[in-house]
Amino acid sequence: MSDKSQPSGPDLGAGIAEESLADGSMLVGHVEQAPVLLARRGCDLFAIDAVCTHYGGPLGEGLMVGDTVRCPWHHACFSLRTGEALAAPATAPVHCWRIERENGRIIVREKLHAPPAAAVQPSAAAQPSGTEQSSATAQSAAASRIAARARRAGRTGAAERIVIVGGGAAAFAAAEMLRREGFAGKLTMISADESAPYDRPNLSKDYLAGTAPEEWIPLRPADFYVDHDINLRLHTEVVAIDPAGRRLTLAGGESIGFSQLLIATGAEPIRLESPGADLPHVRTLRSLADSRAIVERAQPGCRAVIVGASFIGLEAAAALRHRQVDVHVVAPEARPMERVLGPTLGDFIRSLHESNGVVFHLGRTVAAIEPRRVRLDDGAWVDAELVVVGIGVRPRTALAERAGLATDRGVLVDEHLRTSAPGIFAAGDIARWPDPHGGERLRIEHWVVAERQGQTAARNMLGRRERFAAVPFFWTQQYDVSIDYVGYAPTWDRIDQEGDPNARDLLLRFRRGERIAAVATIFRGLDSLKAELEMEEGRAS
Repeated sequence: MSDKSQPSGPDLGAGIAEESLADGSMLVGHVEQAPVLLARRGCDLFAIDAVCTHYGGPLGEGLMVGDTVRCPWHHACFSLRTGEALAAPATAPVHCWRIERENGRIIVREKLHAPPAAAVQPSAAAQPSGTEQSSATAQSAAASRIAARARRAGRTGAAERIVIVGGGAAAFAAAEMLRREGFAGKLTMISADESAPYDRPNLSKDYLAGTAPEEWIPLRPADFYVDHDINLRLHTEVVAIDPAGRRLTLAGGESIGFSQLLIATGAEPIRLESPGADLPHVRTLRSLADSRAIVERAQPGCRAVIVGASFIGLEAAAALRHRQVDVHVVAPEARPMERVLGPTLGDFIRSLHESNGVVFHLGRTVAAIEPRRVRLDDGAWVDAELVVVGIGVRPRTALAERAGLATDRGVLVDEHLRTSAPGIFAAGDIARWPDPHGGERLRIEHWVVAERQGQTAARNMLGRRERFAAVPFFWTQQYDVSIDYVGYAPTWDRIDQEGDPNARDLLLRFRRGERIAAVATIFRGLDSLKAELEMEEGRAS
């Protein structure tokens, strides 16, 4: 989280010389104790909170694109005009601040109200103009347009019923966006999980390490669903969908009709098939319940075996080491994460974990598990009171397949995330969509991708016809190192390297021909954002 204890930069309440803020530039200062980001685009001035509402990233170190700013930590995007969170992973807005020009100085006055949850970003043609965007008059005009658009959306959608099957990233983002965009019809979320939507990436990171309290984990408090009239049905399984009749059936036999449906059933962990894999101390890590169960067993001095050097497995290894658990990692590859991140980062990740006390058994698989030890395929034994399996996930497509939807290693969707059945959309880990950047179909199991697909699907359910063209992005946090990855490069011809991972300063460009297919970085947040923008604009070469 950002350190907000001491204000930094100039006192914007006292003002700065207008000539000191160049066109297209940003500056972080403070008003009393509050950090404020001041930005300029042409004659327009903007002032918003300087801290991202996702994990508290420093927006002033991010990238200004038009009249938006992108967070350098996890690539959330905010409107400089209204403060709205335009792109996940942030969904909560930041506040705007009122600006005055006085005797050649820019002065930031009081904080204005953040956009309400049902606020809608005005269209480009309707956005306010002039030299003082953050004035009370401009904010009031924007709020009036937002309210009017919400009322129009509500009138057209009041008789509709949208059902979302799933309770993860895509499902929550879709439900939140539907209400934010003014949908006034019935909205039901049906989740097999026992918990309301939560921050899944944290389950293998800070929460598992014991550095994030459980109250951080829910994406919204329980009253959010009541206040926004979202009928959240937990621990409930959908067993059948009738696309023609626009009805679905629950496990208990109840039937629910829908005008439109979003399938966001996510993915499930691949189970280990070795003898003993069903013992109670053998756990997967996918749900909040899974993470709680691992925490319960992860006492200091406990011995754990992580099966698989996946992102989940390695994040779990780092988290358990923070709890002073003795950790061994068993994986068949020669280098951890080499298939995704290449040999340089693979070697670095291994050395990072080994320097923190992790023991690797690479080129090995698990032959059998006993109550207090694990036997490897070469006959060696490793003591273990806890076994965490992280060997990948598979999409939960069975429901879509039974409904007769087109599937092929996922649920096939078009550029608007529509399935083969009218009125039915799919998003998140199950969706395979046409990639506008690489010319092939993609199915990617990343949190931010799922959230952004949920947001796009929601807007398209309301008739927007928005093309899903977001560049894939994910991050992993292991110990004190954060690795960001934008794009998609299942294979590459070469990797161009800048910097040194051991110095915690690295940029890798994964090239396919002359095109940059992906970029991985360590502590180069601005470079990662620039790479994302270049891929969006087709300039990644």
